[in-house]
Amino acid sequence: MIGRDDKVSSGKITAVQYLILAMFLLLAWGLWRLQVLGSQQWELAAERNRIRTVPILAPRGKILDREGRVIVDNYPSFSALLLRDQARNLGADVERIANGLDMTPAEVREHLRRAGNQPQILLKDDITPDELAFVESHKNELPELETVVVHRRLYPRNGFLAHLIGYVGEVSEEMLDNPKYEFFQPGDVVGKSGVEQYYNDILMGQNGYRRVVVNSRGKELGQLADQPATPGKPLKLTIDLDLQIAAEEALEGKNGAIVALDPRSGEVLAMASRPSFDPNDFAVRISPQEWAQLVNDPGKPMLNKAIQAQLAPGSTFKIVMATAGLQEGIAQDMVVNCPGGKTFYGHFYKCHAVHGNVEIHRAIVQSCDSFFYTLAERLGIERIARYATALGLGQKTGIDLPNEASGVIPSEEWKIRNFKQKWYAGETISVGIGQGAVTVTPIQLAHTVGGIASDGVLRRPHVAFPDGLPPHYKEALAGYPEEVRVSIDPTNWEIITDAMADVTNPGGTAAASHLEGIDFAGKTGSAQTMSNELARKLGHAHSVGDTGWFVGMTPRRDPEIVVAAMVEEGEHGTVAAHLAAQVIKAYVEKQRRRQLKVARGPQHPPAFEMTGVWSVSGEDGRETFQAGRFRLPLGLHHLPLALAAPGLDALKQETSH
Repeated sequence: MIGRDDKVSSGKITAVQYLILAMFLLLAWGLWRLQVLGSQQWELAAERNRIRTVPILAPRGKILDREGRVIVDNYPSFSALLLRDQARNLGADVERIANGLDMTPAEVREHLRRAGNQPQILLKDDITPDELAFVESHKNELPELETVVVHRRLYPRNGFLAHLIGYVGEVSEEMLDNPKYEFFQPGDVVGKSGVEQYYNDILMGQNGYRRVVVNSRGKELGQLADQPATPGKPLKLTIDLDLQIAAEEALEGKNGAIVALDPRSGEVLAMASRPSFDPNDFAVRISPQEWAQLVNDPGKPMLNKAIQAQLAPGSTFKIVMATAGLQEGIAQDMVVNCPGGKTFYGHFYKCHAVHGNVEIHRAIVQSCDSFFYTLAERLGIERIARYATALGLGQKTGIDLPNEASGVIPSEEWKIRNFKQKWYAGETISVGIGQGAVTVTPIQLAHTVGGIASDGVLRRPHVAFPDGLPPHYKEALAGYPEEVRVSIDPTNWEIITDAMADVTNPGGTAAASHLEGIDFAGKTGSAQTMSNELARKLGHAHSVGDTGWFVGMTPRRDPEIVVAAMVEEGEHGTVAAHLAAQVIKAYVEKQRRRQLKVARGPQHPPAFEMTGVWSVSGEDGRETFQAGRFRLPLGLHHLPLALAAPGLDALKQETSH
């Protein structure tokens, strides 16, 4: 025991003093770290306990046809958001949230995982009224739950224009790894195909926000500020809905594609591909099972065959061959005897008929293979490849749609590069009739033949009007010139186009598709995907798998419209010719109606009009597409057309088709 008179040593006193000093220094360091180094962090945390930011999502821009008629609109729906701005353990509420929103806890946790540190998580799209009521009635117990109005895409039904329009969807994790999407966040909705993808920057718009004051339980106490959303800009397409309807109805029940374009400007007037898909299935979220079914469908409904189907063009390639042969001075005076085929390099190449003596005009009109076998031998593969490439084949057209295919124009250099083999002269014979290694897409064929008929002027196809587009869209097309000129002698040009006009007259291969009173020119074609011998062995009556082609136009020279039709198992192009004729006829009749309307003078429009596309069921149960103008009562004018149209049966319809 230390006595009262005992003194504490100076060393111990010094140690205690240093200990107290260290404690004060430690406290000072902590205060400095909190108030200086971490001031922004804690200020933000305090702000989050007081202020909540709720997004206001921007609607995507409408998509219109060339006359301003609405093709794609939006409709409002509610989505459930999960906010991280509350100082509470979100994991503790997972099961309760999942039960209220008809989800599994695993689904909620997966959304939390994917969102990372994002403050706002899109938990469920297009919630039901019961789920909306759950969120609203549990704001005190679950302050992290919020609802937001989302403008969903409303597409035409039954796959109408589906491949060209495309669809939207939530940005994927793989897309977020792409620098192109570096400024996007999980949950953002972007275009994933068609013009929705290509023109996403224009259509997407800019989101806004709503800032409110909340208490510690997340209850709103007042509003601070609003930043309204900026809607996406409308996009006007070059598509003519009336021609699109004609193309869709012509192709109904068949597998193939139709492309109609104006070769004077490159404007695509119609584009259809079958089989198709319903982009409305993607407007909220498509299930993995539905996606797998679409991807594995042997008909390839997700493939835009108009720009992606790479197939042998068959006898439609003879127009390119005729151009090369005439320009090289070979075909003008060439007469070939066709006894039903010709022998080259010890192999007999069959023709579909016995034509006797054939010159260039009749060779095109009756599609004589023997003539073009001989022309191919005389031209050689290098000259054929040079002309075909100059006329736009074997390369992308530069159309403003994603994932366009390039096709193939073979040559000696192409075969060495791809197969490390030499080119054999016998291979050139098949190329002469559009078989062998030659592949094209429907858009390429329309572009090329339209250019030949336009005196060698080829203009880049496009589906949206370039006026007003941001500069970076034009920069992306820098490698695709707006116009390419290929020199064609006027005499040769007349020989080719006159022969194409006789293809649709008596004696031509498309005589059954003749249009009375219309200068309708074209060329049929068919390409084998299975040999006739194999087809017969398998018990088929005709060559299974033949692709039928037709490319037609009006008028025959400097055409206003060119239509390329491709039909799988199309019976030597006669079916394709019939389909193209329907589109050509629809175009001519519309032009005549316009001229008649101009001649009659201005008409008084109705007080309120609305336009769009809808489908109508006939007595046979078959649905057909229609486009037109409606005279709507004011009580209906605010509704999207696809929602209002089913109730318009009793209203006056002024259809344009």
